Amino acid sequence: MAASVAATKKSSHKRNKLIKDIIIIIILGIGSLSMIVPFWWMVSTAFDETAMFDLVMPPVFFPQEFTTRAFYMAFNNVPMMRYMFNTLIVAAGNITVSILSAVMAGYALSKIRFKGATVVLMIALSTMMIPLPVMMVPRFFLFHRFGLVDSYLAFWLPAAAYAFGTFFVKQYMDSIPDSLRESARIDGAGELRIALQIYMPLCGALIATLVVLIFLGTWNDFMWPMIILTSPSRYTLQLGIAMFAMSDGGMQATTLPAIRLAVTAVSIIPVLIMYLGLQRYIVESIALSGVKQ
Repeated sequence: MAASVAATKKSSHKRNKLIKDIIIIIILGIGSLSMIVPFWWMVSTAFDETAMFDLVMPPVFFPQEFTTRAFYMAFNNVPMMRYMFNTLIVAAGNITVSILSAVMAGYALSKIRFKGATVVLMIALSTMMIPLPVMMVPRFFLFHRFGLVDSYLAFWLPAAAYAFGTFFVKQYMDSIPDSLRESARIDGAGELRIALQIYMPLCGALIATLVVLIFLGTWNDFMWPMIILTSPSRYTLQLGIAMFAMSDGGMQATTLPAIRLAVTAVSIIPVLIMYLGLQRYIVESIALSGVKQ
């Protein structure tokens, strides 16, 4: 009798687990389709000759007449490579400044434990509650006073105050033993050397996650470049595409649906490459730190 009851409970447990797994798979499948389908439609339409002047409704997910003319016209009408190069320069500076400042600040808050460290951390985190548009106007006047309008320094200097990265690094370094710092101090190493040569390499997975987040934010940024940049030769990708679409010279070409979709498809390629290359480190950092973004 007892064996029969145990077998029934075990069977019921397996059935419930199977139902839960099926529900999770369905939910994840719906979520995946909601993101994949628009992306697939965008790419397929960009290669469709029939979509050059009008979008077909209902949407078509396979090109009816395959062509690369939309991409050819996109690169002929929009200086995509120039905009991408400018954005890569801005992103490289943002990543370098943000990572270095986050590692050093996170190390100081985690390992040095100076008086008032908690207050400093709370003040830094409180800046994340201020909406970015609120800070743009005073930031613009500040950089205008220092003659940094239309300069990439206007992107790199604010990157030094990376509050989320500081908190992320601090939480991660809390799990690293203090004995490493003590041993390095005995060997005569200074705090800067300890932070950059000992603790920073141990945060490789976390740094990869921050690199992707910073790169994604910089690549998709539109408001701040629109405010601070005045020379078309310095435009970042999102600003350049938007400004060219509104200009008289690019109006006819860039208003064509297939051209717009082709430009959009090309603009997200570097982001996909960055994410796919660092995906393993992102998953590892989330698993180790327990912090989800």
